[in-house]
Amino acid sequence: MKLTQTTVNDLLAQVGLADGYMYLPADLDTQALTDLLTSRYGAPRTLVLDGFADPTVDDSTGAALLVPFDDRAVKIRAWAYGNQWVGTGTARDDEGVERPVLVVAQRQVPEPLAFAPDEVEDVDWMERLIRITGWTQPAQRPDAHWAEVESRLGTALPTDYKRMVETFGEGAFDAYLSLNQEPWTDLREDGLLIWASTEHEDLYCWRADGDDPDRWPVVVRSFDGQDLSFDCQAVQFVCRILIDPHHPFTMARYFDTHWFMNYQESD
Repeated sequence: MKLTQTTVNDLLAQVGLADGYMYLPADLDTQALTDLLTSRYGAPRTLVLDGFADPTVDDSTGAALLVPFDDRAVKIRAWAYGNQWVGTGTARDDEGVERPVLVVAQRQVPEPLAFAPDEVEDVDWMERLIRITGWTQPAQRPDAHWAEVESRLGTALPTDYKRMVETFGEGAFDAYLSLNQEPWTDLREDGLLIWASTEHEDLYCWRADGDDPDRWPVVVRSFDGQDLSFDCQAVQFVCRILIDPHHPFTMARYFDTHWFMNYQESD
């Protein structure tokens, strides 16, 4: 079987949108399938390796993908995508033969706290972002060398942004909003530092005015060069565009369930 993204679409359509699985042809290249899914959904998490399930796997990390196979899974990799888990690898069939498999399952994350337009005080926006995305992995960059970055840039950086990078690492929210691992300086002549970007070529920046970076406003530089300012910090801005359907840059209309596509594999 020749694998392409079109083939993968066909296979997923055969499995169904939720809670389905299928054994694939024995000659299928499972690594090629994993690579195609990785190019689409980001780095996978390994749920089962050499027949041994990761003991930390639970409902929040894709355990539903293992249900159809009981203890017959040999190797299963998992991806989060909206309200779905997608998995592939190998499992033994009813006759004990190891075969490639493709499996999908419903993904549930805790309901985020209701959005209130005027709430500002006493909100830990990082904790809310973790809840919104169903993030369960350990901090991806706990040892980020911020002193070196800030020395190179000649300025301190907002605390919430550094915490966001340390927690999530390299990747994109909803496979759309890419988080810069350090700010880009392309617009520095305009007083802007770029902390994220989107597939639509919008640039999410700070207007780096004043000595307190935690008070820098977020500025969106759109693909046509227009600027729109928001009086909030970066993490609060991300939370709002994920769940507020009335935000001018909302992503809430595309997905009911949100996630962070990790670009670096974490087994």
